[in-house]
Formats: sequence, structure tokens, C-alpha cells
Amino acid sequence: MPLRAAIFDLDGTLVDSLADIATAMNHSLSQHGLPTHPTADYRHYVGEGVIQLVRKALPGGQEALHASVLDGYRAFYAEHLFDQTYVFPGVPAVLSQLAAEGVRLAVLSNKSDAFTRRLVEGLLPGIPFAAVYGERPGVPRKPDPTAALGLAAELGVAPTDCAFVGDTSVDMDTARNAGMYGVGVTWGFRGAEELRAHGARALASTSEELLAALRAARG
Repeated sequence: MPLRAAIFDLDGTLVDSLADIATAMNHSLSQHGLPTHPTADYRHYVGEGVIQLVRKALPGGQEALHASVLDGYRAFYAEHLFDQTYVFPGVPAVLSQLAAEGVRLAVLSNKSDAFTRRLVEGLLPGIPFAAVYGERPGVPRKPDPTAALGLAAELGVAPTDCAFVGDTSVDMDTARNAGMYGVGVTWGFRGAEELRAHGARALASTSEELLAALRAARG
């Protein structure tokens, strides 16, 4: 396909934010007298947006605390967004090279829109993203294709000329649902088996492999 654009997930794809997410959620759980979770467990809690994150982190029978735990998480996370979060090695170079080759770049996350924008602006300055979106009111979350298709239209490219890069089944399902070329990165929060099972067209375990996969997608 004549790749003209690439849409990237954020958490687990461009940045490793797991420790800060886990710390913020565990802080809120603790403040409510609830048990906390090992950071590694959050690999399976993230990806579907913060509502699902809280739902998975809450113990059974505590659903009534959902809104309060969510508020506590958001307040703490807003103050600690950059404490332990970093860009994965090689990612800025890949993004810069793609932009230099004329590929339009965008970010689409299920993280809240404000947090998504702050992280991209703070950790990936100078990367010429044409658009950056997180979860927004009235727009269905991934893997619903609405936001991805809207991004393709905004970028002025057909979905078939666009790659969708992510680290979870949610991202690969989004790519498939939107008719885009799904590229899974294995350095994130899941792994190759899940990505393959959900239709990844290519896999990358390093930034060099990601660049090669996207170049190959250009035909």
C-alpha cells in the first residue's frame, strides 16, 4: 500500500507510562482503604480507557466506589504525569525519519485527551504530529473505528493508505475495524501472541524493526 500516514497509540507504544499509572491508581485505592496491585498487573488493566482501568483495579463488591476512586486517580495522576514516564528508545528517531519521508503522523489514545496532549507535548517536542487525540466526550473509544477514521479524514488520506501502530489487541482491532495496516510493537504492555491473534499485519520488537515494517508497508 502507498503508506501516507501513521497513527500511533501512546501508552506502551510511544511511551512507557505503566509505573506512573500504577502508582496513581494504587494511591487512590489506598486512600479508599482498598488493596493495591503490583505494577506488572496493570499491563492487563490498561488499554481500554480509564473507566475500564478503575473497574479492573477495584475488588469485587466495591463498584459503588468507582467514581470516587476515579476522581482520586485523576487528581494524583495529573500531578505526577512525568515522574516515571519516558519515551521508548529509538522512537523519536523513527518519528522524525517518517516525517522526513513525507509520512503524516498522528496519535490516538484511549487515555484522556488532556493527559494525552500533555505527555506528547512534554516528551516528544518537535515531532510534527498533524493531530493528537485522547479520549473525548461523544467519540467512541478504540477499538471502535470512528476516531481513527476521523483522523484519516483530517489527515487527508484514505484508511487503506494509513498504518495504525500499537501494543495491544485494542489497537490491532482498531486497525482492522478501520481498514488500516496494523503494526504491533512488542516492547509495550502485551506481547506478540496477543497482537498476532488480533490481526497484526507486521510486528516490531525494536525501533529499527518498526521503521522497516512501516517502510515495507509503503510497497
